[in-house]
Amino acid sequence: MADEEKVPQQPEEDAPSQISRRNFLVGAGAGVVTTGAMASGYLPLKLAETMEVVKEVETVKKAEPVEAIAEMAEPITGKSLVTLNVNGQDYQVGIEPQMTLAEVLRRDLGLTGTHLGCNGSYCSSCTVLLDGVAENSCSLLAIREVGKKITTIEGLEQEGELHPVQQAFWEQMGYQCGFCTSGQIMRTVELLNKIPSPSEAQIKRHLSGNLCKCSAYPNIVKAVQQAAEMMA
Repeated sequence: MADEEKVPQQPEEDAPSQISRRNFLVGAGAGVVTTGAMASGYLPLKLAETMEVVKEVETVKKAEPVEAIAEMAEPITGKSLVTLNVNGQDYQVGIEPQMTLAEVLRRDLGLTGTHLGCNGSYCSSCTVLLDGVAENSCSLLAIREVGKKITTIEGLEQEGELHPVQQAFWEQMGYQCGFCTSGQIMRTVELLNKIPSPSEAQIKRHLSGNLCKCSAYPNIVKAVQQAAEMMA
């Protein structure tokens, strides 16, 4: 029988996008490929070479001791002594990494005017000012607020005199049960510091994230408008 005609092989340098066997198997997960092939009843033609690469990958994994990796993954625990500036006064507080600003204000500093409602940043009853910006304190890690000026509802009253926003909410009955009121007031202070004479639409838009289960919204708007006139 005549020798079969040999088909010329394409030079390796001309092959498009050559990928090494090892890099492909490592990137795609050689263990998954091999297991799937066995389960389906199909084995690669070069199974021995495939398994060799799997062993190489396992060798690389063993290069990093399991104990060292576990140690790196351990969370930081224990309290850190930090200084928080709240209502113009510095407080040294022992804070754990996972503690929220709302928890520290209420439990450690006794500033319970900051109400904790949903504890998920939905209702905004826990609103405080950080460097003049209204934030939901239930979603802030206290340890990250070091160096900022924190203002709570207790810090608005000066020398026995209510802040104009507090006075306006009182006179216009901008509350019913009062649970959301401190958050509404803090958000209003931020608004009036930015926009001294806001329109009704601006008031509603700015306070839209502060929920009132009692639906005292009409009186809240009136209170904000009166506060703007008092501060002007």
